[in-house]
Amino acid sequence: MTFRTYLSPPDVGDAERERLLAAFDSGWIAPVGPDLDAFEAEFAACVDRRHAVALSSGTAALHLGLLTLGVGPGDEVMVPTLTFAATANAVAYTGAIPVFVDADPDSWNLDLDLVEAELSRRRSDGEPQVKAIVPVDLYGRCVDYSRLEPLAAAYGVVVLADAAEALGAGHAGRPAGSFGRAAAFSFNGNKIITTSGGGMFVTDDEGLARRVRHLATQAREPVLHYEHNDVGYNYRLSNLLAALGRAQLAGLDEKLARRREINATYRRYLEPLAGVAFAPHDPDGEPSYWLSCLTVDPRGARHRDAVIEALAVSGIECRPLWKPLHLQPAFKGTLTIGGDVAEGLFRTGLCLPSGSSMTDVQLAEVIEAVRWAIG
Repeated sequence: MTFRTYLSPPDVGDAERERLLAAFDSGWIAPVGPDLDAFEAEFAACVDRRHAVALSSGTAALHLGLLTLGVGPGDEVMVPTLTFAATANAVAYTGAIPVFVDADPDSWNLDLDLVEAELSRRRSDGEPQVKAIVPVDLYGRCVDYSRLEPLAAAYGVVVLADAAEALGAGHAGRPAGSFGRAAAFSFNGNKIITTSGGGMFVTDDEGLARRVRHLATQAREPVLHYEHNDVGYNYRLSNLLAALGRAQLAGLDEKLARRREINATYRRYLEPLAGVAFAPHDPDGEPSYWLSCLTVDPRGARHRDAVIEALAVSGIECRPLWKPLHLQPAFKGTLTIGGDVAEGLFRTGLCLPSGSSMTDVQLAEVIEAVRWAIG
């Protein structure tokens, strides 16, 4: 189906075209170049990190982040079950084993009570501890890192933050991506800013950044001939796409303001409807509202799927919340702690169009279509 209003389309314009063409005309077409260096420096400053490495995807950032943090075959890594598959896929790439943890009903993020209980149980029972935790800042809301970071440190567990959906969000006065030993961002076409495809690894550890950059460029040694002491990956972002990213990053504040305005408008007109509940407010931070999400209680409104279908008829793209990873066939049988909250959110939750290029007319059409669909 061809939609008139998409969930989160790229928001690009003259600035992106000009920056991209300037990079093209400069002759820096290959993966390296001045725009790549500048994009990394500008992005690191934006998220209050000392180092950034631009990569081909957010998944690549997670993969290399896990490898450089010492995660390998047989290790266990805690991952929220309510997230996109890439988070767990990156764990699997290393040969490690994901351990899925349920969502917190008050934030939809990783349930830290369950995390703490499992870490404590393993210590008490003398079981091997998980090697790492990969929290996900779901739909643009940061995890409660004020609690998670000291908790993980107390049990000797490293944190790699998946901030793929949360550029521009914050927690306790700090930006998304500034938490954990390192963090990963995504610049996929539907994210807050895009480089068409792409991602970023960020950290304050110079050694980690250097290692990620090395592995991302096929692990080639700095000698005249092609020498490889490690198995590497072709994960580097190109200079052309970095130029696009620089233009996108320059407009980040405007993009965030628009997404937050869209979320506030949805809440104003849709929250009073019977059976409708939005993602809970964050008392300790400011979400980016990458996507505006709500749940539809079938006891007070039409079933979630019926709402999605009704919007599709009106040319409006709408999707369910992430299907929990423990329900995905690829991860059948994976150890899962809890799961009922995530399953309930998947059954009743949906994501509304939230792109920063969305017009007021489109926004009004979505609101009217939802009001009609819910009845």
